[in-house]
Amino acid sequence: MSEEELRRLNWRCRRGMLELDIVLQRFAEHQLMTLDLAELSAFDVLLDFPDNEFLDVVTDKLHVNAAINTPAMQRLMRKLRNQPNDNCDEVKG
Repeated sequence: MSEEELRRLNWRCRRGMLELDIVLQRFAEHQLMTLDLAELSAFDVLLDFPDNEFLDVVTDKLHVNAAINTPAMQRLMRKLRNQPNDNCDEVKG
């Protein structure tokens, strides 16, 4: 992944919803460089989701459409959902 692409994805991880912003910033910091091209493509698709819908997908309250539920999307979702929760106090305030 090019430096420019990494910066673009990091910027897109900044959201208007605090809970999602925390999850995505942590994910970008620890996991973004480990994603393969198919997972990066799936992540780009998720970044187009509205904040509420994206958070519902990450918290497994909503499932992605079958058309985009590829093996790469499934791997990505496991990585997003299985992050360490070391900063949960940030969300609580």
